[in-house]
Amino acid sequence: MIKFPIIPNITVACLCFVAVRSNIVQAADDDDSAKPKDAITYESFGAVGDGKTDDLPAICKAHAYANEHGQPVASNPQATYHLGHQALTAIIQTDTNWSTSKFIIDDSKDVEKSGRPLFDVSSRLKPIPLKIQQLKRGQDQLDLRPESDCLVYVENKNRKLFIRRGSNQNNGRSQSEVFILRQNGSIEGGIDWDYDVVTSVNALPIDATPLVIRGGIFISIANMDHGEKDSGYWERNILIRRSNTEVDGLTHLVTGETEVGQPYSGFLNAQKCANINLRHCKINGHKTYSKIGNDGKPVPMGSYGYLASYVMNLQMIKCTMDDIQDRSRWGVVASNFIKNFLVEDCVLSRVDVHQGISGKYIIRRCILGHAGLNATGRGQLIVEDSTLYGGHLIRFREDYGSTWDGDVLIHNCRWILGKSISRSPLIFGTVNDGKHDFGYPCTMPRHIRIDGLTIEDSNPPKGYKGAIFFNDHLAATSKDRLSPYRLTETLDVRVLKTVSVIPPRISDNPDMAKAIKVTGL
Repeated sequence: MIKFPIIPNITVACLCFVAVRSNIVQAADDDDSAKPKDAITYESFGAVGDGKTDDLPAICKAHAYANEHGQPVASNPQATYHLGHQALTAIIQTDTNWSTSKFIIDDSKDVEKSGRPLFDVSSRLKPIPLKIQQLKRGQDQLDLRPESDCLVYVENKNRKLFIRRGSNQNNGRSQSEVFILRQNGSIEGGIDWDYDVVTSVNALPIDATPLVIRGGIFISIANMDHGEKDSGYWERNILIRRSNTEVDGLTHLVTGETEVGQPYSGFLNAQKCANINLRHCKINGHKTYSKIGNDGKPVPMGSYGYLASYVMNLQMIKCTMDDIQDRSRWGVVASNFIKNFLVEDCVLSRVDVHQGISGKYIIRRCILGHAGLNATGRGQLIVEDSTLYGGHLIRFREDYGSTWDGDVLIHNCRWILGKSISRSPLIFGTVNDGKHDFGYPCTMPRHIRIDGLTIEDSNPPKGYKGAIFFNDHLAATSKDRLSPYRLTETLDVRVLKTVSVIPPRISDNPDMAKAIKVTGL
């Protein structure tokens, strides 16, 4: 089992991080390109950097000046900036180097507005007016010629999708998505749904050059909000709304959590943007709390380290965290309405897609912990050269219909079962009894190919029957169902080994096993 130590306090966390990256800091000090001569400093606008003085007003002024004059920003590597409690947001529109500077976010008391970000990475470019009346699924061209490539958000408020089931049930979200519209009218990220009418269009120009944010050690002293006033998710984070943005080497640590508290929506929170790269970031998980769900029953709730919604082309490269097996901590990555998501060389407790992904969803050379890999959507789901824990090899979220309209490829992976192995561990977690309308037809993956998978079931319980690929979904063909659930068409197993030497079976229902074309078993 892979286990990473939990850093116990702020001081140790900062010292450890500085020690590990001391060579990087020295290189930055020696490299003129890391600290441009025209860089704006926070100290020039009154920041003290002693860890006690509220430096956020000075930080806001520094970025405002840098934005106006098109200059980069560089913090003092030795400083500790306190970000105070005021309802202020620093707007970042130029390259920013936080190096090994520390930023204290004290949410323990007197926060003026919990739902406001501390930093907003945004574009100077203004939205482009566009009129789109209808769209067809798979459409890849529009009779429009925008002045620049842009990320387009479209919505049909008259149709509801992702009507959630379970304790967090809701009435769904308006049919919506994003895509890139090129100057020649071509569409990158083909349309996911048929729109008989488009009620809202927002076209955001894509900046031609990347904006890069480097470094920074952020330390949050968690809130102790009881939630009596339904304060909802806290922000106090970094909001990213600019396309073509890279965050490299940022660290976020959490301390001061108690038995009560409200969740956070994601320390790095990307919204309605394209081409976002997160590299070498370290964001630790938050404590899991509980609330009463929409059906009146207690449900767990937690904070995300990374959150992305309506993002086109998202990459996470070499992002890590401590103790991916700590079940008291909430899963660290969540996303909604994504097109193309690459997770490469990462060590994370969870990677999750809630309300849909399309295009390519790739997990490569990763280690995923107790909350595992979760998916909802369509396209290609590729998992290669990775080690996965969790209750399933892949969990297709049942609260959104356990739907994947596309293919799944597993290549050279390990699935390590935990200490409490069931008698029949389920490889692909799919649950859909046809008694709920999610707003769209649901389907199991069309074609699944396994070309190298080791199931480490070395400590099986008494009566262990081996792993099983699918639940019994033969009823998916029943005319009595309120909504259909299409079965997998083909399962191609080329290389698969189990430590127990007990081969997996297709389903406990032999008729369902016959309904799926299986090769290699």
